[in-house]
Amino acid sequence: MTMGTESKTKINRLINQWVVGAPSATSYLAAAGFGRDLLVKYKNSGWLEPFGRGAYIRAGDKVGWPGALYTLQNQLSLPVHAGGKTALEMKGYAHYLPAQQGKVFLYGPRGLKLPGWFNEDRFGVTFVVTRTNLFSADCREGFTDVRERDFSIRIAAPERAAMEMLHLVPKEVGFDEAQLIVENLVALRADVVTRLLEACRSVKVKRLFLYMAERLGHSWFPKLDLSNVYLGKGKRMIVSHGRFNAKYQITVPATHEGTPS
Repeated sequence: MTMGTESKTKINRLINQWVVGAPSATSYLAAAGFGRDLLVKYKNSGWLEPFGRGAYIRAGDKVGWPGALYTLQNQLSLPVHAGGKTALEMKGYAHYLPAQQGKVFLYGPRGLKLPGWFNEDRFGVTFVVTRTNLFSADCREGFTDVRERDFSIRIAAPERAAMEMLHLVPKEVGFDEAQLIVENLVALRADVVTRLLEACRSVKVKRLFLYMAERLGHSWFPKLDLSNVYLGKGKRMIVSHGRFNAKYQITVPATHEGTPS
């Protein structure tokens, strides 16, 4: 095999296994045998285009934030996922679906570092990245995969996404909007909700989730086993100048009932 034929075979192999709609990280490509000099050669030949520092895309490819998230999850093995309101929107649970997503809610553990090329300016969205240990480290409950073009990404399942969304009430997500979305969650799995409540480290999130679920009369609410769910002590103010709910010891907007129905 001549050098030219070998080079052509190599670029063909790279292009054929490239995931359309997703960038590839240079560290991942290097591990697959495509070093920096070779990537520069492919770029100069018009096969690849730089995608910020540390990544490439196929020439002419259109890459959205889901494709970039795929690369973070599958090439860089980063513990980050689409969650909260974004995951609920993707599953059709939001009370309205914006024509174009303005904010994309991503979640990962404290200390999560994202590469520089994962830049919201490239995707026309605003990333709200929440670095939190909302659930215990060993909690793998409440994830699902969604298909996007030629790949799948990991997102929070509705049970987990609802709690992630409530974690950001009221600063990033309004109370009324969150309640409208929770109102749509008529088919949550009680066993999954129970395990997530047991693993959840936020007293505020657990109390607010239970307050809304009970107030909305969801059929899965009575099926929850709360015997191992710690709801903490003392009062929690969700909103200022609100009405105090005695059962869950939280302050909610004054327009809401003080006691769940």
